Amino acid sequence: MHYHRIFVRQLIVVALLGFAGKLSAQELYSAPKGQRSRVSSFENLNGVKGEGGKTNQGAKGNAFESLAAGQSKTLLVTNSAGIIQRMWVTINDRSPAMLRSLRLRMYWDGASKPAVDVPFGDFFCAGLGRPIAFQSALFSDPEGHSFNCYIPMPFKSGAKIVITNESKSNLGSLYFDVDYTELDKPLQDMLYFHACWNRSVHSTPGTDFELLPAINGRGRFLGVYVGVNVDAAYGHTWWGEGEVKMYIDGDTTHPTINGTGSEDYIGTGWGEGVFMNLYQGCTVADTGKRQYAFYRFHIPDAVYFNQDFKACIQEIGGGFDSEVKTIAANGTPLLPVTVVSATGFTRLMDTPLALTDSRFPHGWVNFYRSDDYAATAYFYLDRPESSLKELAGVEERVR
Repeated sequence: MHYHRIFVRQLIVVALLGFAGKLSAQELYSAPKGQRSRVSSFENLNGVKGEGGKTNQGAKGNAFESLAAGQSKTLLVTNSAGIIQRMWVTINDRSPAMLRSLRLRMYWDGASKPAVDVPFGDFFCAGLGRPIAFQSALFSDPEGHSFNCYIPMPFKSGAKIVITNESKSNLGSLYFDVDYTELDKPLQDMLYFHACWNRSVHSTPGTDFELLPAINGRGRFLGVYVGVNVDAAYGHTWWGEGEVKMYIDGDTTHPTINGTGSEDYIGTGWGEGVFMNLYQGCTVADTGKRQYAFYRFHIPDAVYFNQDFKACIQEIGGGFDSEVKTIAANGTPLLPVTVVSATGFTRLMDTPLALTDSRFPHGWVNFYRSDDYAATAYFYLDRPESSLKELAGVEERVR
């Protein structure tokens, strides 16, 4: 199993950084020239050569530190070329409020604006504040207690990682290590890793939720982790009929990539239950609490862009016409889109027909609605900064 994890990790690095050729066993026992292994932790901050384990005479003296309310700690600063290979963190308070209140920022090559600016829990695929045991190609949580990331993050002249406690509570224990390699010279034609977080609690029906707001530059959309709090006002109707749309290199009204449904996007169908695969999965499917969380990583199915990019998902659900009519009559905002009935498929946006019309077909109605969506998008870009807005304040994140 140990060698299997090494193989998967090396395969991801090769795929994401654009190296050609098939991974061979020889690469596992070769040592590339000009690379030096380092690990930054509280036992050796920044992974300085020969400086590990100096406290308590080397006998486990500084495995963790606390993080007071309002305090920041820098997990890594390096001023060389390199590649972050793995991040591991665990904390004693894994409540939903703390996971959303901790702010994770990453900077590349001395940039003043972070390329990664996200809530800690959402970044590590615990977006609803519900860490569970799972494994994917890019993230894992072995027992629901820790957070691992295996996304390769190259940089040309330096990197900095900062975590800030923006809650009103002190965090008693923060453990971490950042595994990286120093390089004699930067990788050629490399892209910088970015991540952003977006949330929409109450949208107007008919407005698509932006998984990744519009960005400019050349890069690769790596994927997304999405958490949905389903609005109880829509009863027991299904929330996940929305299609994922990707606007690439000048697309305006219509996208180049257009999916068929929310559960279809993660490779399942006819509803969405819990499953975890390498590149797609659903970590939470709680009908009682009306919470869903899912991910899709575009590794074997790369999504490239050369000028600009935006990814959205429609906030569309579905239910049988009798229930949809009752919900609408109660004043809950919705907009019918299609009806699947015994007589065929009716496109209501092309041929509008009111729910109260006696001619309205009996059957399954897809409709625009408004639920609480939050998404962390992961992507590579040809520059260390983007034009994306700063992370929302902690009040917006935890409400």
